[in-house]
Amino acid sequence: MTADLAEATAALRTQWDRLERWLGSLDDTLDDAVDQPSVLAGWTVGELVSHLGRAMDALVAAGPVAPGTNPLTLAEYLGTYPERAEQIAQVTRALDEEIAADRLTAVSGYARRAFARLDELAPTETVVQARRGPITLRDMVVSRLVELVVHADDLERSLPGVAEKAVDRGALDLVAAELLRIVVARGGWSLEVVDPRLWVRLATGRIPYDVDDLARALAPLHTSDSVPDLGRMLPLL
Repeated sequence: MTADLAEATAALRTQWDRLERWLGSLDDTLDDAVDQPSVLAGWTVGELVSHLGRAMDALVAAGPVAPGTNPLTLAEYLGTYPERAEQIAQVTRALDEEIAADRLTAVSGYARRAFARLDELAPTETVVQARRGPITLRDMVVSRLVELVVHADDLERSLPGVAEKAVDRGALDLVAAELLRIVVARGGWSLEVVDPRLWVRLATGRIPYDVDDLARALAPLHTSDSVPDLGRMLPLL
């Protein structure tokens, strides 16, 4: 396992463990909220929880590719999301109906199988075939981390009365850095993340684009520079 893959895998495990504990601690709070709208438009809280299982199941579905296969970049892989948004929503709703009687147990089962599959792939596979195309295993793991971090934040905002946090700070920092890397690669700017959570929300369209928020989320590495207007580039997914 390469160092980059090991770092991403460790972050994914840490984020999942934190999110699983957080969900398990909600008890009646979650039971009372599953049919309520979440902050993600068109999705209930219950559907958002069920989607975590679907997101992790993508690792189970990953498999070897033919030698010489050129992988998608992380940016290209994440860029396939918008065109399949309705399909993702439909599959999630069907899954939510299927596992509604015991969502948390079902979602935890998906995660266990995902990590088991990752353990099988990591020693031998550099590039894998995912649902949306070939991708390096490292970037596939990062894409799952993006899912967990973004949806953990969605759930936190959907249940504002819960004091504990579902997002692991290390995982958040890694996701923020990966999303910034996509922007920097496209524009050639020298930027750093100042507010990881705000940046992730802007980059993933969780909050409306605002230049003042962007200036609080990112900063130029050189004092002579300024934060560029990224309005035409965001959201990334």
